[in-house]
Amino acid sequence: MSKTNKMSLGQLTLVTAVNMIGAGIIMLPSQLAQVGAVSVFAWIVSTVGAMSLAYAFAKCGLYSKKGGGLGGYAEYSFGKSGNFLVNFTYAISLIIANVAIAISIIGYVGEFMGIQLSPVMTAVSTIAVLWICTAGNFGGARLTGILSGNSFFGVLIPILVLIVAGIFFFSGDTYLTNWNVQSLPVSQTITDSIAVTIWGLLGMESACANMDAVENPEKNVPLAVLGGTVLAAIINISSTSIIFGIVPASELAASTAPFGLVFAKMFSPLVGQLINACFIVACVGSLCGWQFTVANVVRDSARAGFFPKFLIKGIPNGTPMAALISLTLVQTVMALMTISPSLNEQFMILLTLAVVTNLIPFFLSIGSLPRIMRLAGCEDRERMMANIAVVIASVYSLYACYASGSDAMVYGSLLTFAGWVIYGMMDRNDRQTIE
Repeated sequence: MSKTNKMSLGQLTLVTAVNMIGAGIIMLPSQLAQVGAVSVFAWIVSTVGAMSLAYAFAKCGLYSKKGGGLGGYAEYSFGKSGNFLVNFTYAISLIIANVAIAISIIGYVGEFMGIQLSPVMTAVSTIAVLWICTAGNFGGARLTGILSGNSFFGVLIPILVLIVAGIFFFSGDTYLTNWNVQSLPVSQTITDSIAVTIWGLLGMESACANMDAVENPEKNVPLAVLGGTVLAAIINISSTSIIFGIVPASELAASTAPFGLVFAKMFSPLVGQLINACFIVACVGSLCGWQFTVANVVRDSARAGFFPKFLIKGIPNGTPMAALISLTLVQTVMALMTISPSLNEQFMILLTLAVVTNLIPFFLSIGSLPRIMRLAGCEDRERMMANIAVVIASVYSLYACYASGSDAMVYGSLLTFAGWVIYGMMDRNDRQTIE
């Protein structure tokens, strides 16, 4: 790519922030309302942890000579099995996250239509949304691009409007009332909300995908991922903090469409409904794109020999049909297995499981960074800075796994163990023989 066509530092920073915010933000106020506005401390901890992760990923991308993204990084220290485990758990985490997004959509649909869904109906509706979004990809990448194209801005624009206009509706008394709704120690509130805040900042690893498209990548990529992470954190912290100054925490915690609720409080119920409709359309488009993305990840892994070969099968327009159908069947089972008394509870179960399975690829990838930099012949000072980032990121990731709860850890571990079995069954490396 010619220099004139490459992105500047500012452009890559913005792209990174946009990749991180995503459709996952739309349910965060309801989840954080369980703790209160004191969750801002969890945002601060997650921002530091996410910046360390982002810096480590940027260094991996700069010096790695292997393709395959996170899996390629992990291969330096953990071999092909590490590469497989990264791709396997990363795909699983995205599959779970998409179910959580589908549940978010159902929450907003319920508020828009003014209906209260039972747990079973919530699960059935979630499954229907997943299959509709999967079917939306049958027309190929071009149709998927049209459906998901600018859908994200349907979420981002209302959030930016909230940040600007919400200042005029903000009440200090309401904010103080919402500060610590359970009167817990600050350390406990951080633990209780850390999984939610890291969910709001996931995606920092995607920034490295644009490494070849930016000027002076050695300098600008680390700066962009750090700046993008800070920008995403500012948007998340600002929007949730302003909401806590407008709507009582008890109402937020009970809402399945918190952004629609706050706009109804600020302006009118009609405006709240328009925001609900906007989020529904935007998130459906986003989910179509994510289903297509996960299916391509699965198909590419099958081509690499990590997954069964039948997942390679597609149709003439390039749609990874076998992978799409298979992952949606898995998501159908997940939606049924996680049926809970309330939509918010079901969303939280999936959120914590998605966080734990997403962190496993992070451990393997950043764990290889010291070796990657040694092989690249990096200077001692640069290696020392990278090692500090790895330590901070690792401690934060371990804490986030712990804070996600025992259930998420158990199920995440079982999925990881299942991955080892699948790798053993799929391994076709005959270079070593038994003596």
